[in-house]
Parts: sequence; structure tokens; C-alpha cells
Amino acid sequence: MSKSGLIVEGGGMKCAYSAGILDRFLDDGITFDECIGVSAGSGNLASYLANQRERNLHFYTIYQNHPEYLGMKNYLKHGSYFNLQYIYGTITNSTGIDPVDYQALTANPAEYYLTATNAKTGEAEYLSKEDMKKDDFRAIMASCAIPVVCKPIELNGKLYFDGGVSDSIPVQKALDDGCDKLVVILENPRSFHRQPQKYKPFYHLILRNYPEIVKKIDRRHLEYHKVIAYVKKLEEEGRAFVFAPSHAGKVKTTTKDSEDIHEQYDLGIADYDARQDELKAFLRV
Repeated sequence: MSKSGLIVEGGGMKCAYSAGILDRFLDDGITFDECIGVSAGSGNLASYLANQRERNLHFYTIYQNHPEYLGMKNYLKHGSYFNLQYIYGTITNSTGIDPVDYQALTANPAEYYLTATNAKTGEAEYLSKEDMKKDDFRAIMASCAIPVVCKPIELNGKLYFDGGVSDSIPVQKALDDGCDKLVVILENPRSFHRQPQKYKPFYHLILRNYPEIVKKIDRRHLEYHKVIAYVKKLEEEGRAFVFAPSHAGKVKTTTKDSEDIHEQYDLGIADYDARQDELKAFLRV
């Protein structure tokens, strides 16, 4: 029996691109048997699986301007540039200004995995809906906790950092789970070439208590090149369908400009519309 998988890469505010594509999936009733998110891609999937169209867009174009959302004041006060407790707690909880529909999220039959990196071992772990409770979305926070700019998140007695550190695009996880058709949403154009991490002495110092994380960051660009090549191979074999921005946008990981971010979201919409029939033929829907 065929099993479809969806993988959504992380990238901070650049994930407005995948937010646009996911909203068009909702418009067209496109679903998947398994969904795997990385970092902000995990957060985007929560709204998609809860059937809350444009909810993600609010986080990229409205709430990002709230002083509690991101910035140096947060870093000095909380030790995290992105205030994950505010984003996925204060805003997202049932009493927040934009709550996720927890009942709809948990009732969705799709498997939902959130890629996180064990702070001690440096290995990828795949959290799930079972790791969430109502008003406790630390699983999403764990997937989004970028080293250096965020403190690690404690969950189930472990500390976690951003999933992109250990598994930027978890296609192997999806294949191991039996997915034979994969849709992959990347947050950078296909021409993107990840460079070695800058400021090596700085992050080595800041993360000195997490030596396995340091090793992963040192090699991240190399592992990223490998998985991108693998994705391309799967695409050529007809086993993967890839969305990536058709042109470079202005948005960076920490961009706050609403107009630029909305353009990134609109690009996701446009790229989906341009390949809508091709995708449906691939998925046979």
C-alpha cells in the first residue's frame, strides 16, 4: 500500500515560503500519511494539520513585531533571541491570542514528527504528537531551539536543540517509515550552497558544554550537501517532488520586515500554483 510523506525544512522567517504552500495544500485538500517538520517547519505543520489556514502567516507578518517575539532584549533577558515560550506558549496556548486547535491537531490521522537534536548525544530524535499535551508545545520549541541564539529545551528529562543541527531534511526517516512518495519543501532556492558556519571560535565557546552539538555544527554544511544530493536523486527516480523558492527573496532567518516576509509567503503560493497539476499527478489525487 502506498504511503505519502511530507517533509518541511526549517529556516526561521524564511519558512513563510512553506507556510504559503501548506495553505494551498489546505485549499486543495492535499493530505499526507506522514508529516515531518524541522525547526520552524515543525511549527508550520502544526497549523496545517490543525486545518488553520493563514495562522502561520500571522506569526511571520504580525506577531514577529511584538517585542517579546525575537530580538536582543529577549536574548539579554531570557538567553534566547527567539522567545520560544512566547511564540509556542503564550501565543499558541488555548488562552493565547492565536491558539492552535489542539483537538483538531491530535485528531488528524497523519503521523506528525518534529525533528529535534539531543543536546547530549548530538543525534536526531523525532518527537511526535504523543510528546505534546494541551498548552504544552515544548516538542515544537525543542525542534526550533537554534544553538547559541536559543537555550536548549527540556522535554522528557532531556535537553534538545534545533532539529536542523542533526537532520536538516529527514528524507531517510520518511523512507525508513515506509513512505514511497515524498514531497519536500525547501526554504532556499535550488542554487543555494550552504557554507561552513561562521564565527567558529565564538560558538565553540558558547556551546562548550555541548561538545557533540559543536561537532554537528562544524560538519553541518557537509551533511547538508549530502542530503540535498540524495533528495535530487530521489527526485530523478520519481520518488520525490520538491518545492523550493523559484528565486531568492529578501528574507533571512531573523528578518522582521512584514512586507518582505509576505512576499516570501506569496512566492510559496505562486510556486505551488505553477506546479499544482504536476504535484497532483505525482500524488495521483
